[in-house]
Amino acid sequence: MRFGLFIPQGWRMDLVGIAPEKHWETMLGLLHHADNAAAGEPIPGGSFAWESVWVYDHFHTVPQVTTEATHEAWTLMAAFAAASQRVRLGQMCTCMAYREPAYLAKVASTADIISGGRMEMGIGAGWYEHEWRAYGHGFPSAGERLRALDEGVQIMAQMWREGSATFDGKRYQVDGARCYPQPLQQLDGRPSIPLWIAGGGEKKTLRIAAQWAQYTNFDGSPEGFTHKSGILEQHCQDVGRDFGEITRTADYNVVIGETEKDVADKLAWIESHLRKWAPERAEQEIAGSWRNAYLSGTPEQLVEKLQAMRARGMGYAITYFLEAAYDRSGIELFGRQVIPALQ
Repeated sequence: MRFGLFIPQGWRMDLVGIAPEKHWETMLGLLHHADNAAAGEPIPGGSFAWESVWVYDHFHTVPQVTTEATHEAWTLMAAFAAASQRVRLGQMCTCMAYREPAYLAKVASTADIISGGRMEMGIGAGWYEHEWRAYGHGFPSAGERLRALDEGVQIMAQMWREGSATFDGKRYQVDGARCYPQPLQQLDGRPSIPLWIAGGGEKKTLRIAAQWAQYTNFDGSPEGFTHKSGILEQHCQDVGRDFGEITRTADYNVVIGETEKDVADKLAWIESHLRKWAPERAEQEIAGSWRNAYLSGTPEQLVEKLQAMRARGMGYAITYFLEAAYDRSGIELFGRQVIPALQ
C-alpha cells in the first residue's frame, strides 16, 4: 500500500493561531519532512516513506466560513515543486470549474516541469456551494458540473498527449489550444500527468473515471469502498477498460496514539481546537469527521484496518492529521509503526 500526506494549508482550520508570516515556514517544514522520508533518509525515531503530499483546492475555511487563511492549491503546487526533490505532489481535488481546462492543463504541465515530473492531477466536479457563488461561478446543477468534468478531462488529456487540443463541447470549446512544453511524465509512451478522478457518483463520475482515470478516490469505509469498487468495475466492463489499470484510493482523517488514552487525548485536543476556532459548526465537524474516524486508534489497530482495506482492493491511502502544523508526533508514529507494516 502507498501513502500520501495532506499538508495543512488553512482550509480545515489547521493553521489558525500561527502568524501568517509563519505559514509558509510551517508548510515547508512538513513538505521537507515528507520529502526526506520519500528518499529513505533517517527520520527521528525511525524511517518511513510518504510517496506524496497533498493539498485541498478550496478558498474558504470549513466547517464555517471565516477570515482565517486558506492558501491557494496551485500556487502551492508550484512552490512545493520548486522546494522539494522526491515526493510527488497532488491536490484532492482540483475543482474543474474554478479554472478553464485548457488553462489548467498549462498550469499543471508547467508545474510538472518545475518538479521534474512529480505532479498528480486530482480533479472533480466540485461541491462547496458557498465558495462557488462567492467567486462568481454560480452553482450549476450536478449534471452540468459533471459535464464540465467530463469535457475538461478530455481537453487536458488531449493537450498533454498531443501538445494541443481542439474540442467542441456543450460546456467547453477550444480551438488549437497549445501545451508546450508538454509534461515530463509519460503514459503509454506519450506525455501525460496521472489523472485522479475524485468522487463516488455512480452513474457519471465513476463512468468518467472508468474512461480516463489512472486513480480514483472515493468512500474509504469498508462497505462503501467495496460498493463503489463494484460500480467502477462494471463501468470498466462497459467501456472496455481493464479494471486493474485503475488504482483505487481513499482519504482518511487520522487520530493515532500509542495507547487508547493517547488516542482519547488526541481526540480531546481536536474537539477543543475546533470548538475554539469554529464554534458555530464545531459539533457537526467533530461528529461527522472525527469521533467515528475509520483510522482512529493505536498503530496496531490502524494496521489491522488498513490491511482490511488492502484486502478489498485499496492501493493508496491519503492521510490527514489535523494537528500537523502544531505537533508532528502523530505523523511520526504513523510512519514508524503503520506504514512499514503495509509496505
